[in-house]
Amino acid sequence: MIDENQISQFHADGYVHAKSFFDAEEIDLLRRSAKEDRTLDNKSYGKEDGEGGTVRLSLWNHPGQGIYGTIARCEKLVHSVQALLDDEPYHYHSKMIMKDPKIGGAWTWHQDYGYWYQNGILTPNMVSAFIAVDPATRENGCLQVIRSSHLCGRIEHILTGDQAGADTERVDEILKRMEHLYVEMDPGDVLFFHSNLLHRSDRNRSDNPRWSMICCYNSKKNDPYKESHHPRYTPLEVVPDSRIKEVGIKRFEDDSSDVAWLDPAEDESAKSLDS
Repeated sequence: MIDENQISQFHADGYVHAKSFFDAEEIDLLRRSAKEDRTLDNKSYGKEDGEGGTVRLSLWNHPGQGIYGTIARCEKLVHSVQALLDDEPYHYHSKMIMKDPKIGGAWTWHQDYGYWYQNGILTPNMVSAFIAVDPATRENGCLQVIRSSHLCGRIEHILTGDQAGADTERVDEILKRMEHLYVEMDPGDVLFFHSNLLHRSDRNRSDNPRWSMICCYNSKKNDPYKESHHPRYTPLEVVPDSRIKEVGIKRFEDDSSDVAWLDPAEDESAKSLDS
């Protein structure tokens, strides 16, 4: 679990990089399960980045009992998020981002709350946990952040391609005053970041994949005031960290049969901005 210094860093910088949060065996089980999972592959869909590339991802709401859901519900991850939110967290959604070699597209500068605001969520007290499944480097399109940009508040977002990006004029001015960083990560590292942190990633122009799983959490007190394509408050069944290896070792072929997949046609987070 993250410590007090890391919690303070999160509130100051808008993110904290927890290295080796998942050990080599845990992340290897996740990687093998994901890359051998035909359902995950079949449920994936692309989002055009407006620059000629496409990002491939699979997205689900409620976590299941397999390794994806076990990781999202494991004690060390949930308790870390709870410390950052200062409230009981619930699972908002998770996704697997599949940046394949040479063709994996970019994400433009954006805030997650720029999307989620449209879903009836009143405050940005939300956290994403970006889990590196493969090594994430500058060459294969690692995450980029603007340190402390969460303090700028919610920025207007505009639809470009299939993605909603933060107002470019405002982002350009923020970049003049705040530090732009490339967050290179090893498998098993986790980047916890605030929903108002500006972040992006470049296209994968390397020969190496850059897969990552992102678990997103909302706080109980921040329960949306209206229904949307993502869930309202739903209590999490937290499981011991040891369950990751127990579940992962048992199953590889199809670990996602009980996952509540989101139909891309119902994903209104970005579409609702095109009005």
